[in-house]
Amino acid sequence: MPYSRPTLTALRTQVLQQINAAQITDQNGTVLIALLQRAVLRVLANATAGMSYEHYGYLDWIALQAVPWTATDEFLDGWANLKGVYREIATATQWSVTFTGTVSIPVGTSIIRSSDGYAFTVTAAGTVSGSSVTVPIIATIAGSAGNGDAGTQFQMGNPISGVSATSTASTQTTAGTDVETDDSLRTRMLAAYASPPQGGAASDYIQWALSVPGVTRAWIAPLSQGAGSVTVYTMFDTVEAAYGGFPQGVNGVATAETRATAATGDQLTVANAIFPLRPVTALVYSDAPTAAPQAFAIADLGSNNTAAMQASISAALTGMFLQYGNVGGTINPTSSAAWPAIPPSAWYAALEAIPGLTQFEVTSPTAPITVTAGQLPTLGTVTFAT
Repeated sequence: MPYSRPTLTALRTQVLQQINAAQITDQNGTVLIALLQRAVLRVLANATAGMSYEHYGYLDWIALQAVPWTATDEFLDGWANLKGVYREIATATQWSVTFTGTVSIPVGTSIIRSSDGYAFTVTAAGTVSGSSVTVPIIATIAGSAGNGDAGTQFQMGNPISGVSATSTASTQTTAGTDVETDDSLRTRMLAAYASPPQGGAASDYIQWALSVPGVTRAWIAPLSQGAGSVTVYTMFDTVEAAYGGFPQGVNGVATAETRATAATGDQLTVANAIFPLRPVTALVYSDAPTAAPQAFAIADLGSNNTAAMQASISAALTGMFLQYGNVGGTINPTSSAAWPAIPPSAWYAALEAIPGLTQFEVTSPTAPITVTAGQLPTLGTVTFAT
């Protein structure tokens, strides 16, 4: 049975009762009444109870750090490090920015995002082509704050003769990520405790992929490209949210792998991370799943057929696919998804949990959702009827 921590009120009452029971007297032998509102002993009793309450709180906090499943911050890092799991550091956003001009832009030149003044730095002199010069830039502060949509405008931090002050085109080449949260690290750590490394088992590939900054879900398809091959599918649900969480790049293998064509973009990041960890003979492909949108028809909503309720229904179904979606033809031994196919009970449970949704009927789909190899089910068009 867990220890019941006393409340501050209970501690104050206990201290006052102990003082009264002690029958403290003054020099004349008169018993001091501690319960008077402004009595010194009452003030001391409240102070003592408050300090005791803080001590109990500190002991509670120590107990949380004593086991890996409730530890936080640096204590969580320590428990995770024992299993070779490390917190993902923040990574900086990288862009390719084009200016009108006919001269190179020096490495180290300051570039500013026009909308908010976020600072970037040129990492290479770039390429001059005709009347334009394109340079790669990187955010000076790591994190997702440097991310943005294609076409984001930038400007020179300091004018350079022969180069326009503002950019004419920009493309994000690498999305920045924030420092990994405690919840994410704890999930990966507990998976490592539950599934110790086994020299290339399915769970190893999943853990390797999830250790890559930005990767939120992963699946593998053994022997997908022939004997000795493994295809790793990943999703970047946060940093690539603008693209539905799907990796941005070209499928392929690691840069150092000579037996197949190298990947690019997010897929290359995953492939390069797994390459030194895999069994030496394994040919590992890093692929993005193919979206398989699933249309839904929701009827019998009655008075709940409002814009707000429709948005809640769409959000609930999106969350259901995020929780239970599996790439066809793959396995994920550490996933919370319980089924290779998504049964109707999954979407009914998601919809029934929506506050205020008192009646509804899902007229389509009516059978479990299945997809072909390499596909990931996602929410498609949703139609609503009263």
